[in-house]
Amino acid sequence: MPPDRTSGHPRSPFGAWPSPISTADVVRYGLRPGYPTAHSGQIWWEEDRPTEGGRRTLVHHAAGGARRELLSPPWDARTRVHEYGGRSYAVAPGVGVVFAGHADQRLYLVRDDESGPARGPVAITPEPDAPAALRYADLTVHGDEVWCVQERHAGGGKVVRSIVSIPLRDGGEPRQRVTGSDFYASPSISPDGEHLAYICWDHPRMPWTGTELRVTRLADGASRQIMGGAAESVLAPRWKDASTLYALSDRSGWWNLYEIGGGAPRPLYPAEEEFAWAPAELGGAPYAVLADGRLAVLHGRPDLRLGVLDPRSGVLTDLDLPYDGWVPCLSADGATVCGVAYGARVPRSVVRVDTATGRAESVRSDTGALPDPAYLPSCRPVEIRGRSGRRVHAYVYPPANPTVSAGEAAPPYVVFVHAGPASHATSALDLRKAFFTSRGIGIIDVNHGGSTGYGRAYRDRLRGHWGVIDVEDTIAAAEWLLSDGHADPARIAVRGVGAGGWTTMAACCSSGLFCGGVAIAGVSTLGPLSASTHDFESRYTEWLVGPADPLLYASREPLARSGQIDCPMLLLQGQDDPVVPPAQSEAFVAALNERGVPCVYLAFEGEGHEFRRAETKSAALAAELSFYQRLFRL
Repeated sequence: MPPDRTSGHPRSPFGAWPSPISTADVVRYGLRPGYPTAHSGQIWWEEDRPTEGGRRTLVHHAAGGARRELLSPPWDARTRVHEYGGRSYAVAPGVGVVFAGHADQRLYLVRDDESGPARGPVAITPEPDAPAALRYADLTVHGDEVWCVQERHAGGGKVVRSIVSIPLRDGGEPRQRVTGSDFYASPSISPDGEHLAYICWDHPRMPWTGTELRVTRLADGASRQIMGGAAESVLAPRWKDASTLYALSDRSGWWNLYEIGGGAPRPLYPAEEEFAWAPAELGGAPYAVLADGRLAVLHGRPDLRLGVLDPRSGVLTDLDLPYDGWVPCLSADGATVCGVAYGARVPRSVVRVDTATGRAESVRSDTGALPDPAYLPSCRPVEIRGRSGRRVHAYVYPPANPTVSAGEAAPPYVVFVHAGPASHATSALDLRKAFFTSRGIGIIDVNHGGSTGYGRAYRDRLRGHWGVIDVEDTIAAAEWLLSDGHADPARIAVRGVGAGGWTTMAACCSSGLFCGGVAIAGVSTLGPLSASTHDFESRYTEWLVGPADPLLYASREPLARSGQIDCPMLLLQGQDDPVVPPAQSEAFVAALNERGVPCVYLAFEGEGHEFRRAETKSAALAAELSFYQRLFRL
């Protein structure tokens, strides 16, 4: 329904409402605490510092409640494996914390002394021949060794990955344990130390399209495949005991939990729900084993809720908690589970839950203080009918501001497209959205076909149809906004990041519904992308579109179809982006400029695929608001 316009407050045009939410407020809401580890009543996690050049630090929460930073500037705990990275550290109880340093990608040890400040990091891996040529991720500590995925950049664009072990106390040359596949993830050592379980896959597969769960006997290197294949995505193996594993598989069409022992894999709780997200980053943990043998699990679609699953009886009991969703990064400590939770009006937080009592404690929040809740948007999930009756999922955020009345006019809206394509929008609080909705600009966040969170069949809609299904579903979201007066037909824009930038540009090529578009690090052309992007996604286009064919690619890519765009565009780009190189945006800008189509291009020095610095985030958000205000004639 259209927003309520019966208020007695003074009228003000949409998009020009006075808002207390500034760009600085949005940037401060950027700590993004993540990847918590719980042990002996203590918790560690990663945390961003936008105002310190975008570095990432490690935080320790002691059993007594004291909190301290383990890394001072300029230390930056980030791994560049797959360029998307992931969990960058592991806790070694009684020794300290091992982490990947962003500058050189070596592993460092911070020896922890609770009675005083953490001692400075000491390198435990050798310096590579070329800067950042050896990278490490998905760290786990077993005994006196760190086990992890190693990524070796050998020159000439060749990348070799292995699972290695590294002596924790004295460092030294990593010992190669498994190699031969293009990609590895989730190394897990059996309790008796005799076997290594892990996930692997090869080009052109992605971890959400087809992986293998393998177990290697460490004594002689003998390896066998347990689950998985070209059409099955297996994730996150964990040992139950020396001979039994847990793992997630989508063989039923949904990522469900299985127990793997002597016979066929046994589903623990068959359900048309997801128990994980697509693992674009390494090191996630969508479930955790509690001390009594039960499992803390996440499940739902697409937001995941926290429950406790008894693997013997198959009974799953959800915990009654004040959160709408959880990020799949759980850690168990006895009967306690720690994770990252969020709500539509609850900031992303590190939360500790006592599974015996159901009591939850927020240990760290993404922001110190939120604006008045009246300025925060309500979030409503909707199901839209797309082309041929396809179901399309989305979240709607109408404009909201307690101090003004909009009168009878329909508001402007922006269609948000997530950065996937194998990703999804959630209902999580996002002050960036509130920045716009509190000013009178509505948002619909679309989970087009191909998005995760709704099962394998929904993900597979995009196979061979990138630039078609995602575009049609985005247009369907705009058409839905026109129903019942949700939005002003002349004031609907579209914006997206990365793959969402591709969809944004392609949607503007395909439909006259959009009065403008914002593409951030958007893909504009396929051939050059496959040749210049990072190794992880270098063959992904084959699954998304098909084998390289000039006519097929030209029918999909925005650059080849740029002659069909007449609406203004704003393009934002990091100059050091290894995922979508700046040439992608620059070519599209040049094509629009040649035709005289209004186009603003802002490139940010020192930024990659994701903007991390406070000044960049603030400038990009201000530019986006200014663009919408001109676009919507405010």
